[in-house]
Amino acid sequence: MHSKYLAAIIIALTILIFSCSRKHAPQQTADITVSNSSNTEIKKIVVKKRAVAPVARVIVVNDNVAKKNIDGRLYYDVGGHRYWRNYNDGKYYLFNKSMYTDSAFKPH
Repeated sequence: MHSKYLAAIIIALTILIFSCSRKHAPQQTADITVSNSSNTEIKKIVVKKRAVAPVARVIVVNDNVAKKNIDGRLYYDVGGHRYWRNYNDGKYYLFNKSMYTDSAFKPH
């Protein structure tokens, strides 16, 4: 009976140790030093930057995988960005406000 509890404790500790490894923490990319007006105290601030992938303005998508809006317009979501179909050239463009009034983005 004691061996089961001992084995469970060892497994739990092993999982805890490996789940807290530094592999999962973001890397530090820049250091900024800040001093107050009297220059007696210097504070070090670590700024962590994340890599931001560039967002394409125009994509080409098969219309079979695109979704249809209530008013009949086709759209496609990629990485948290919504693209709307241009019915003149068949490409999907990143959303902007002018698409509401542009006739190229309304189904014919």
